Amino acid sequence: MDKTRIDIIQYDASMLREMGDVSPDQCRDSSIASGVTWINVSGIHNVALIESLGKHFDLHPLTLEDIVNTTQRPKVEEFPDYVYAVLKMMAFDDAANRLEIEHVSLIFGENYVISFQEHEGDVFDSVRERIRNSKGRIRSLKADFLAYALMDAAVDHYFLALERIGDRIENMDDRILVHPRPGDIQEVHKLKREILSFRKAVWPLREEVGALEKSETVLIRPETRVFLRDLYDHIIQVIDMVETFRDILGGIHDTYLSSVSNRMNEIMKVLTIISTIFIPMTFIAGVYGMNFEHMPELKWPFGYYLIWGVMITVALSLVSFFKRRKWF
Repeated sequence: MDKTRIDIIQYDASMLREMGDVSPDQCRDSSIASGVTWINVSGIHNVALIESLGKHFDLHPLTLEDIVNTTQRPKVEEFPDYVYAVLKMMAFDDAANRLEIEHVSLIFGENYVISFQEHEGDVFDSVRERIRNSKGRIRSLKADFLAYALMDAAVDHYFLALERIGDRIENMDDRILVHPRPGDIQEVHKLKREILSFRKAVWPLREEVGALEKSETVLIRPETRVFLRDLYDHIIQVIDMVETFRDILGGIHDTYLSSVSNRMNEIMKVLTIISTIFIPMTFIAGVYGMNFEHMPELKWPFGYYLIWGVMITVALSLVSFFKRRKWF
């Protein structure tokens, strides 16, 4: 089990302070400082620590329960002093060739943002760099904009993950048309499960961001709502890509079954033609293989060669007939 780690970034237009691997007491002290405080908690298995933070920030017990519930669907809840948002962080692991999904909770109030992650490592490095280098307007705006920036970074990585999945789909589509393999159907089902996971994460996130943009809470300022509308548009684009990939995978599944069926038909056709050619030859050989003493041509010196000639003639005639009918 990973150790729970807390990192803090405090900033305003003229000040930046970072603290790594701090204690809960330092979180409580930092939350009353000026500017915006971002508290990032990596590891949600330490229930006592989360309860301690919840007590200090006056978090509702149901919020604390949802933080540790990694199966929670994306949603947003408003409270008098804070807004609680749930989303899924997705990244494609090239080494394992699979989609990594992580539960993320965001809580933001007047001057603070708390992010809870299952493990260390995230997709928020771009946000950290913007804060450190004072890029854009993030240092001049409040905690609600930081919460938007974190959600936007997560959605941007949705595009990157979908791009990798799209490459896998394209390669498989080309390969299946040329040479379908037995393991391809398992790969198709794996991709369909990943796309389904994407769909489960993105559809509720659209509702979540839409609710935030239309929310009447004073914790979300008018200048941030404009960016939330842009984030909503990005999520719609992700949904369109997900639905497109679902349709393509359905087509690939049908293509695979058709290719396998056509391949089997070709094999059966060849075997049938071979069997058809050998049936009359087998019949002739069977007739002259009967152990009767008085059979015509049995004692004829040229009978063996005549039978071979007849069998070869029949075989060549059948081959010529099949070619004229374009059966092979």
